Amino acid sequence: MKRILASLLLGCAIAATPAPVLAQSNSAQEAARRDTEMGKALPLRQIEAIVFRTLGAPLCSNTGGQGNCYEYLGPAYDPNAVAYRLKFMRNSRVTFVDIDARTGRVLSRAR
Repeated sequence: MKRILASLLLGCAIAATPAPVLAQSNSAQEAARRDTEMGKALPLRQIEAIVFRTLGAPLCSNTGGQGNCYEYLGPAYDPNAVAYRLKFMRNSRVTFVDIDARTGRVLSRAR
């Protein structure tokens, strides 16, 4: 019994210890932040607004999830290309929209 209790206490102590990995930022996220601060890239919110206007259907968050809408899955930043890839799902199909982070020009759209 003492052995089980000691194991549980040790497990709880390990679980409660903050992991250094969690405190580290993603390098692409750091690059996006740096490029935006330097004026090399548009802010993500501005990029998202441009792409949202080009979708041709509303975001599910704006319709309460009703109807034929896009669910926004999130962005990915490519620091080498200075471009974002925004991911959406609609009717069980994923759509990728690549956009130049410097100009806000839509580069491609793939399903």
